[in-house]
Amino acid sequence: MNATINLEKNHFPVLLNELISIISPLYGGTFIDCTLGQGGYSKEILKTKSNKVIAFDRDPDVLQIAKKIENQNKNRFNFFNSKFSEIDKLNIKDNDLKAVIFDLGYSLNQILDFKKGLSFQSTGKLDMRLGLNQFSCDDVISNISEKSLNKIFKIFGEEKNSKLIARRIIQNRNKNKLKTEDLVNIVAEIKKYKFSKTNPSTKIFQALRIYINKEISELINGLIYSFKILPVGGMIVVVTFHSIEDKIVKFFFKNYSDKKNSSRYAPNVIKNNCLKLKNNKPIVPGNDEIKINPASRSAKLRYAIKTDENDNFNELHEKFNYLIETENLSYNS
Repeated sequence: MNATINLEKNHFPVLLNELISIISPLYGGTFIDCTLGQGGYSKEILKTKSNKVIAFDRDPDVLQIAKKIENQNKNRFNFFNSKFSEIDKLNIKDNDLKAVIFDLGYSLNQILDFKKGLSFQSTGKLDMRLGLNQFSCDDVISNISEKSLNKIFKIFGEEKNSKLIARRIIQNRNKNKLKTEDLVNIVAEIKKYKFSKTNPSTKIFQALRIYINKEISELINGLIYSFKILPVGGMIVVVTFHSIEDKIVKFFFKNYSDKKNSSRYAPNVIKNNCLKLKNNKPIVPGNDEIKINPASRSAKLRYAIKTDENDNFNELHEKFNYLIETENLSYNS
């Protein structure tokens, strides 16, 4: 299949109108787009001439989109081919920084690029790298122990058949080098009698993508470092697409917001009050958006405003340490 793709065709930025409505009162400053992708958020923000955008993306294929946006917005757009977890290393000092925005979904271009192997519709060598990776899915499937693979599927994929799928993968890799279609077929055979609206391989692919791209530590560090570079009054906006990343974002916002002690018998103590939640419940796509863009159905938008400085995020690390430990499992058995 030809991997050359129209990078802007049929691209629908998720919850775009809602995002713009949230950040528009802050207009007239600098915004950080942590996941440029196909540029939907950045281009909309830059329509206001007093706005500037600093954008990140770990995927080197995004560079051509970034160059086009830069040419159309001279001196108002800067792009870094970097992970957003490294936002603190770029020494961004902008007193006019208004918001940091994360869209944690994969772009249409990434899904349709079968060389990346992010989709279970891909064929050929297992990959799943988003960019700036240390190893590929092929490295993992070819070398990891059954025990570690089971844990990755169970924790990151919340897959009930994790143990059996891991065992079958190990058995099959000992016969032949596995390709993407082989992995899909192994999962399909095990789950052939289980009805589901989604592809049987969905959870397995999710688990492997999280592990290979270190998405847990990326998100946790991205949230912490974006908080640290934001001035008081700045906003963090995050769009999530699966339950694990949403749990992390929800905990981060609520645990460090102006909530009080939940016990009715304990004194009301303000704890880690450095964020202000604007909505307790996430913003989700309406039926009209889902009809146009079915991939948006699982999206959740959460946002909070920075109200004070804070250097202690130990509770965040402790809460999700089990995820980080799983992410750090060695794939060399």
